Amino acid sequence: MTALNQTRVLLAELIAYPTISTDSNLTMIEHLAGLLEDSGARVEVMASPCGTKANLFATLGPDAPGGIVLSGHSDVVPVADQNWTSDPFEMIERDGRWYGRGSCDMKGFIAAVVAMVPSFAAQVNDRPLHFAFTHDEETGCIGAGHLAAELQARGIKPGVAIIGEPTSMRIIEGHKGCYEYTTRFQGLEGHGSSPETGVSAVEYAVRYVGKLLELKDRLRVLAPDSSKFEPPWTTVNVGALQGGVAHNVIASKAAVEWEMRPVQESDADLVKSTLRTYCDEVLLPQMRAVHPEASIETEVIGEVAGLIPTDENEARRIVAELTGANGADLVPFGTEAGIFQGLGMDVVVCGPGSIEQAHKADEYVEIDQMEQCLAMLERLAARL
Repeated sequence: MTALNQTRVLLAELIAYPTISTDSNLTMIEHLAGLLEDSGARVEVMASPCGTKANLFATLGPDAPGGIVLSGHSDVVPVADQNWTSDPFEMIERDGRWYGRGSCDMKGFIAAVVAMVPSFAAQVNDRPLHFAFTHDEETGCIGAGHLAAELQARGIKPGVAIIGEPTSMRIIEGHKGCYEYTTRFQGLEGHGSSPETGVSAVEYAVRYVGKLLELKDRLRVLAPDSSKFEPPWTTVNVGALQGGVAHNVIASKAAVEWEMRPVQESDADLVKSTLRTYCDEVLLPQMRAVHPEASIETEVIGEVAGLIPTDENEARRIVAELTGANGADLVPFGTEAGIFQGLGMDVVVCGPGSIEQAHKADEYVEIDQMEQCLAMLERLAARL
């Protein structure tokens, strides 16, 4: 069976696992573990703290520092309320495309990598080749964070990571971080005709949003001169404001869902410290003057590091040689790449499919893209 046909079979199997982030990925991970073990890889399934999900980390070649990591996430986004023309968890081939949830984001890359494992095993030599398949990327790169902590604790230090997110096989050397939060306000309910007897959580949430918007404007002028991002500054977005029950009731609860995408860590520190001071010194004293139990609490949904472009990057050099690409780009969307970079690896993002198809109904990956990916991996095997 050719590598492309094997990839097709594997991708159909992976799509059939409904690994939506809210659900378990264990059956898919166990299936991949079996395939890797059959080719002689040393495989470990690392359970999540909740026990219903897991990362997979496997190695071919010597037990030595350095080496290359090929990484992808196993979870997919929901299909609810999307108008699919076919079963999202059954792969369909049509018009030179493979359709199905996760086909490009990012089970296509995982299928191609696993299809190539026998070839990798036959040719690996003095440099280890690692495989990292994670859980919960779509909900804050939680699995990659767990994996990074495990690798660090065990002293496992790969040198290069290739993250196979859908980039149309372009080399991506940088993207902003993605920090997501929910800030909840607890006030005191009352009658709307007597505002002085209650604490409106909605009103204080609105003032908090106002401070976020001030910071949003302030961050524009703090963009580094060397920033290659578009836009070049750290952005802030208020995604949702929820609270209140009726026109004439003082709202006792409210919540603000917001995010920032920092281009530098100092910007994230500025936003968080400014908001903390504003709450502690302005909002909370006013709320507690009426209701001592009033509170403002911020839940960290996820703080995913960005991928910072560097002058020297072995991963960029290797993938450029494998693909023939002449340059590297930046993208606005986030990935797990910054987490691997934080472990000291040189990292790029490069994989089949377009991000324009990700998360949508009738998600697909073009077969031509899969062929390009397999060609890259075949050249990598020849180098091992």
